Amino acid sequence: MSVGRPMDRTSNSAGRRRVLGTIAALLAAIPLARGKTSPAPTAVPQALDAGGRRITEMIGTNGWAGSSRDVEMWRQMGITWGRDSVGPGQPDSPTEVMRIDKTGSQFDSDLPSALIANNRNGIRSLLLLGYTPPWNATVPGDSNSAPVDVRAWTRYVEAVVRKYSAPPFNLRYFQIWNEAAGKLSGGLAQATFWHGPNFNEDGKRSKPYERAMQDYVERVHLPAARIIRKYNAYIVYGGWPDQGGVSNFCKWLEYRSPGSNERMLDWVDYLDTHYLGVADLDPLYQQYVKNGPAKGIWQTEIGDAYMKNPHYLPEYFFDFAVWALDRNWDNANKYVSMIYHWDGYEPFRLTHRGPPARTYNVSGRSLIVLRQTVSGSLASLSNQLKFGPGASGSALRSGNDIVLQVNAAAGWRTLTVAGLKRPSARTVKIDFIDALTGTVSAPDAITTTWSNDGLQLGFKVPDRVNGAGNDPPTHLAYIAVRPLA
Repeated sequence: MSVGRPMDRTSNSAGRRRVLGTIAALLAAIPLARGKTSPAPTAVPQALDAGGRRITEMIGTNGWAGSSRDVEMWRQMGITWGRDSVGPGQPDSPTEVMRIDKTGSQFDSDLPSALIANNRNGIRSLLLLGYTPPWNATVPGDSNSAPVDVRAWTRYVEAVVRKYSAPPFNLRYFQIWNEAAGKLSGGLAQATFWHGPNFNEDGKRSKPYERAMQDYVERVHLPAARIIRKYNAYIVYGGWPDQGGVSNFCKWLEYRSPGSNERMLDWVDYLDTHYLGVADLDPLYQQYVKNGPAKGIWQTEIGDAYMKNPHYLPEYFFDFAVWALDRNWDNANKYVSMIYHWDGYEPFRLTHRGPPARTYNVSGRSLIVLRQTVSGSLASLSNQLKFGPGASGSALRSGNDIVLQVNAAAGWRTLTVAGLKRPSARTVKIDFIDALTGTVSAPDAITTTWSNDGLQLGFKVPDRVNGAGNDPPTHLAYIAVRPLA
């Protein structure tokens, strides 16, 4: 989705969203054991490295925090990254002054002050470089097409990266374009934000853009990437669309320019996709990140209408953390996902803009609960999880705690953490926490038994589940195992 101008994503992708949502619902209903089997019993750790990874390092959003109140709400939700546009460049003529001081969907907000505020408040910034001025477009008047004069594109990129990579901004992350792709495996002949000959506003009437890959790589990506590297900054790929297909993404990454004999992959530091599930990222990790050349995997857009399911965000980020911990999460910037969008009027956004005042929606409150519950330095939990009927989930270590995220139907459910020894602490506190509200259930809603087989848990899921609109209705909660001195 464009962060440079407004667009209704739902009208372009409702079908594929419904299909993916159905698949996710089916998978959620299957009991899972996403911890590794431990070869020997392990105990709850007494301490972990305070410098380890934190779940907040993964959490970003599109847009900037405007007021001090917005910044505080971002902190409460654990948001540490922002992403937005930079421009407007030279929108009307090649002779006008280059302007790169504005941001937002209509380029109506001041960018330098936003970036300085981000730095002051510990928020990292990603700038999106795009698009083509209508006067320079290969498809007449279409800013989503390749530039006729590549020098006009590079003047814009050079101006942005030179200015914002230097003090007082010191940005290191720049994204080239947004969702550039050719024929999509989801059915469209041309991508939403990359148009060529035979494009039609009615996607069903468009014909394939035969040079889509070559034109993007040679006229947009490589010229911009060389400038970014020149300023010792990092190149973030422009967000491969979910309906494009991962295998098709790999073909683009592997494309070798005949002119320079270089692959696009040689000029990408962080792979970036949009709206994929966590498991879909694994082929990219195995092929391009595990042993290089890419430094990490981002998703600069997730959420949107998926957040109509109130479980979506807390499940996504918890699963993302579990996944990353088993994939050499050795750098704070290696794995990042950014929510589209943090503010608005739809009830599924993180916050409601107001008036009279900005308030949290359910999705925003779920991030607050996640940040508060998974607040420590993270580590994998190697113990196997054995769920009874009607329940599934995953687990990780957070500081001295073990946190299990469970998705279950109403009624009493069971879970065994195989091989887990009772900690040496005199008291172990175990809470059953609503993942959307943070409400802790009464003590009699959970039972615990320690044995040679590990920790056996029984937990009562309320009749009024917090995912009543899901199919089937389920409840999302955390079970926090906390050793006390």
